[in-house]
Amino acid sequence: MSGQPALPLSNRSFLCFVGDDYEDLEVWYPKLRLIEAGAQFICAGHEADHVYHGKHGYPCRSDIAIHGIDTSFYDGLICAGGWMPDKLRRDQEVLRIVREFAEADKVVAAVCHGGWMPISAKVYQGIKVTGSPGIKDDLINAGAIFEDASVVIDRHFISSRRPDDLPDFCRAIIQHFAS
Repeated sequence: MSGQPALPLSNRSFLCFVGDDYEDLEVWYPKLRLIEAGAQFICAGHEADHVYHGKHGYPCRSDIAIHGIDTSFYDGLICAGGWMPDKLRRDQEVLRIVREFAEADKVVAAVCHGGWMPISAKVYQGIKVTGSPGIKDDLINAGAIFEDASVVIDRHFISSRRPDDLPDFCRAIIQHFAS
């Protein structure tokens, strides 16, 4: 591929939480789209090398375990939805990871119910976000400024409402690093 322009996410690395009952499209669409753009995409679950099944049965193997992750190796965090975030938001290690990304001004990208993890990490105060209508009240109660849009970008926070918004969500992530 010599002479080809560099891919927009070459030398970028993303971490994505995965666990049982993740929203299948909200893991796989960003995973494939960001890899296509040149990124490394690492899935982290409670166990390394474990197969988790999404709400619709699609499997995803975790690359690493959540506990002990060094966030300095990553440029962005993907918080997918489904019912998984309601379980992961109770894990102090998950909350530490979300806070470290936010405090380092690294991308924290949440889609649908994935916003539950940043809510529990207490990083949305005063931040413009969107999410599933089912967590709108949670977002507002966490101090976020809710906007009903396919994608909302506030500094390094990127959020979307549902699987139908994933093209805008992934485009916003890629454009964040292109600018």
